[in-house]
Amino acid sequence: MKNRRALIVMVLAVVFGLAAVLLAAQWLLHAPAPTSNRIAVAASDINIGQRLTPEMLKLVEWPADSVPKGAYLDPQKLAGRVLRTSVLAGEPVSEAKLAPAGTLGGLSALITEGKRAITVRVNDVIGVAGFALPGNYVDIIVSTETDPLPEQQQRGGPRERSISKIVLERILVLAVAQEVNRDETKPKVVNAVTLEVTPEQAEKLDLARSVGTLSLALRNQVDPAAAETSGATKDNLLPQAAPVRRVALPAPAPRPRAQAQRAPAPAPQRDCVKVINGLHASQECF
Repeated sequence: MKNRRALIVMVLAVVFGLAAVLLAAQWLLHAPAPTSNRIAVAASDINIGQRLTPEMLKLVEWPADSVPKGAYLDPQKLAGRVLRTSVLAGEPVSEAKLAPAGTLGGLSALITEGKRAITVRVNDVIGVAGFALPGNYVDIIVSTETDPLPEQQQRGGPRERSISKIVLERILVLAVAQEVNRDETKPKVVNAVTLEVTPEQAEKLDLARSVGTLSLALRNQVDPAAAETSGATKDNLLPQAAPVRRVALPAPAPRPRAQAQRAPAPAPQRDCVKVINGLHASQECF
């Protein structure tokens, strides 16, 4: 009896298992096949400013519902285009990462329309110890001599006074020396830094480096706030102590002269007689 019951249970399990397999197979056969597109991606790491060739790209299957905007389906259409940003291997190449059609390769492809690139000479100190890398933002500080204040001229002070002032803010670093790769994070001590500026800023920067010494101040990339400063001079850098005002003390009052004490005049001499009256004695003077 027990064997018969166990056999029935096993038969039912096999039947239900076969039914589940058949239902799953039917669902897979009738399920819609996932759609995909073949898009162009980088075959290897490509640096910023490089001109693309078909050998740098390859086609890969990509889900149709997550194809990046502006992606290319034909690598031949990307031949001769210039990258504005670095692209890693396997990363889709979209229109947003490309310079306008007809742009030549190199640094000129990185310059925003309406702006200019200008290079300034730096050293390990001016270049923020090599941490001013492509893609960072810096402020430009000039240290120079300026005309004295009117009150200093009246007092016959020095003809010029030293001042350090921020003249340009939030300037994009395009390249250091001849490196334009923005994926680097290690400091690079170089002798030149190329900056992206407007034409007006280019004029100010050229004048600033001719009248004084330039320094770069590295700033936060997401901080757009302007620095409201009046410049540093010797007067506000090392303020002089206020002169001590001498208060004239009142002259002491003259001491009254001590009057000489006159000796009392001697009493006139008188004749005296001692009178004895019984037990009492007295003196009488004439």
